Amino acid sequence: MNSKIAVGDKAPGFKLAHDGGGKVSLTEFKGRKLVLYFYPKADTSGCTVEAKDFSKLAAAFTRAETAILGVSADPVPKLDKFKAKHDLTITLGSDEELEMLKAYGVWAKKSMYGRSYMGILRNTYLIGPDGRIARIWEKVKVAGHAAEVLEAAKAL
Repeated sequence: MNSKIAVGDKAPGFKLAHDGGGKVSLTEFKGRKLVLYFYPKADTSGCTVEAKDFSKLAAAFTRAETAILGVSADPVPKLDKFKAKHDLTITLGSDEELEMLKAYGVWAKKSMYGRSYMGILRNTYLIGPDGRIARIWEKVKVAGHAAEVLEAAKAL
């Protein structure tokens, strides 16, 4: 069941496998800001540009006391290849079971060329140090997005 999350809501908890091995959970970011961005598929054009943009700004996000986590349904080995191929510096989480994707309302019916299918919406959530959703970007246009999110994180 998909949820609709609103600004001010408590961010749904999660525990995911991530690139390089290990697990990452929302509790690790308690008291810190977190950019949680969802992308459809590793190593596709838009997803690659978005991941590279967030990686380029990673140091600025760190200065703004904000962590970044990109999430897709891709398996960890695919995330590892994606990260190595493009020299990405951000953490990538894998939700093959779709639990987190559904909890954040980003697993949804999509359509392309007249064909309907289930997939991941390109949405971004800025979670405040209090664990609540501070800002939401839906149907993200990749160009300039990471810089816009950085400005919002600095202002929070």
